[in-house]
Amino acid sequence: FYTLLGIPIARLADHRSRKGLIAAGIALWSLATAAGGLARSFAHLFTARVAVGVGEAALSPAAYSMLADLFPPERLGRAIGIYSSGVFLGIGLSFVIGGVLIAHLEALGGVTVPVLGHLQSWQATFMIVGLPGLVVAALVLTLPEPTRRGISGGGNDPDSVAAVWRWLKRHRRLYITHFVGFALLALVFNANMGWAPEFFIRIHDMERAQVGTQLGIIAAVFGGLGIVSGGLYSDYLARRGHPSAPIKAGLVGAILIIPFAVLAPLVGDPGLAMLLFCPLLFFSSFPYGPAAAALQIISPSNMRAQFSALYLFVVNLLGIGFGATATALATDYLFRDELRLHWSMALIAAVGGVLSVVFLAACLGPFRQCRQELSGDRR
Repeated sequence: FYTLLGIPIARLADHRSRKGLIAAGIALWSLATAAGGLARSFAHLFTARVAVGVGEAALSPAAYSMLADLFPPERLGRAIGIYSSGVFLGIGLSFVIGGVLIAHLEALGGVTVPVLGHLQSWQATFMIVGLPGLVVAALVLTLPEPTRRGISGGGNDPDSVAAVWRWLKRHRRLYITHFVGFALLALVFNANMGWAPEFFIRIHDMERAQVGTQLGIIAAVFGGLGIVSGGLYSDYLARRGHPSAPIKAGLVGAILIIPFAVLAPLVGDPGLAMLLFCPLLFFSSFPYGPAAAALQIISPSNMRAQFSALYLFVVNLLGIGFGATATALATDYLFRDELRLHWSMALIAAVGGVLSVVFLAACLGPFRQCRQELSGDRR
C-alpha cells in the first residue's frame, strides 16, 4: 500500500497543495499508529498498519518537490540530505527508545487509561508514539507553500498521465539506470541491516538488548551523518561544475560501501564486526540524498513528485521488499545452514554492490544529456 498508493498520491502533490497533503498524511499515519494500540484482532491491526502505509506515502514525494523549489540545484543535495537524515534518526531511536519504553511499560504491567481501559505494554507504546504526530501535522500547515520553479514538461497537455509516460519513455535509459542502481544499494543495506540483529545473536552469541542498543546508536549517528555527507558531497561536485554531480556522488558511495558490507559479516570478532557497521551504515546512507536530488533536477516541475514516487516504488520493492528475503533465501537454499547467515549477507552485499556500480556508471551519460536538454528548454 505504501509503494503502490504513493504514485497516485504523488500526482496530487504535483498539482495540489503539497504542505496540505503532507499534513494530512502525517495526521493519518499518527492516528493509524495509535489505532494499532487498540487492536483486538489481527484484522484490526492489519487495517491500522495499512492506513499507516497510506499516510506515509504522502510524505517524501511532496517533500522532495517542495525542497526543489526552495533550494537551488547546488544546495539541493544538502537540503534533501538533512531532511532524509530523519529516517536514520528514526531507525536508531526506534531501536533504543522503543525497547526501553516497552520494557518500562512491561515492568508496570501495562497502563490504565480513562475510557480506553487497561492497555498492554505494546498497545500503550503504539499510543504514546502515535498521537504526538498530530502536533507535527499542525506545524506542517504553518510552512510556506513555495512557488513551483523549473520547466513544465509534456507538450500540449503537460498535466496528463500520457505526458508523464512520454517523458519517461523518452528518457527511459536515465530513469531505469537511476532507479535500479539506487534500488540495488537499498538491497545491500537491507540484506545486512535486516539481519544484523540476528547475525550478532546467532553468530556472535550477543544479547538481544545489547545488540539493539548498539545498532540503534550506530544507525542514528552514522546513518544520519552519511546521508547529510552524501548531499554535501553532491553539492560540492555541482559547485565544481560536474554536470552529473548527484549521480557521481551516489557512485562514489556505491563503490565505498562494498568492502565494508562484505567484511562486516565475515570478521570473527564481534567488537570489530560492530565497528565495521559504522562505515557500513555511513556509506549505505551516503547515496540517498544525491539520489533524490538527481530526480528533482532532471524531472519537469509538474512531474517531480510522480517520478519520486516511481523511484520509491522501485527502491521499496527491490531494496526493502527483497533485500532481507534475498539473504534468507541464500541461507536456506544455497548454504543450507542457518549458522552461515554471515556468508549470505556478504554474498548479497557483493553481488548487489557491484551491480549498483555498473548501473550508476551507466546513468552518468544520460543524466548529463538530460540536464543539457532542460537547460536548453529554459533558454
